[in-house]
Amino acid sequence: MIKVTIFDDHKERRDALKLLLSLQKDMECISDFEDCSNLVSDLKKNTPQVVLMDIHMPCVDGIAGVKLLRQNFPDVFIIMQTVFEDDENLFNSLLAGAHGYILKKSANEKIIEGITEVVNGGAPMTPAIAKRVLDYFSRKNTKGKEETFDLSKRERDVLTLLVKGYSHKMIAAELFISTFTVNNHIKNIYQKMQVHSVSEAVATAIQKNVV
Repeated sequence: MIKVTIFDDHKERRDALKLLLSLQKDMECISDFEDCSNLVSDLKKNTPQVVLMDIHMPCVDGIAGVKLLRQNFPDVFIIMQTVFEDDENLFNSLLAGAHGYILKKSANEKIIEGITEVVNGGAPMTPAIAKRVLDYFSRKNTKGKEETFDLSKRERDVLTLLVKGYSHKMIAAELFISTFTVNNHIKNIYQKMQVHSVSEAVATAIQKNVV
């Protein structure tokens, strides 16, 4: 059973998500909050596997919440939810360590797919958000000496597909390898790049001209 916690300042949205999760055989909402003011103490009582995090909330917003999660609950998967395809907020969420992004207007099945994907090691993003994130880094990135991090050719292939927003299954299909092999390559990439999530790997790859 995948345990999910929701952070969103709109009660109607939280209630709708709780209902959606209650209809799934393998998911449950264990808690929901209107902001991240007491995030650490709240989640210590009952730690989820996945957090659905709104970006814009009063007091302590979602981006600050992501930083708190990464510091105190590094094993929790974080999916950002927003109504805005805002480059700066997506950029800050990515650097803070969020694992994926979905728009609030996404269909219910896409939300469920995103939760399943992130638990399986993927990085759910809508195509529009993935493109905007890549465009943002391309504009912000100043060309310099390329850093290879001593990645093998296959690891660079895998990293390039991660940057494009591919899930582990999609990478396996594209490169004609097993998901087990993909996972091993990604573990090696994390170790060599000294990162801990797909988001951090993507951010570093683009900033350092790795791909």
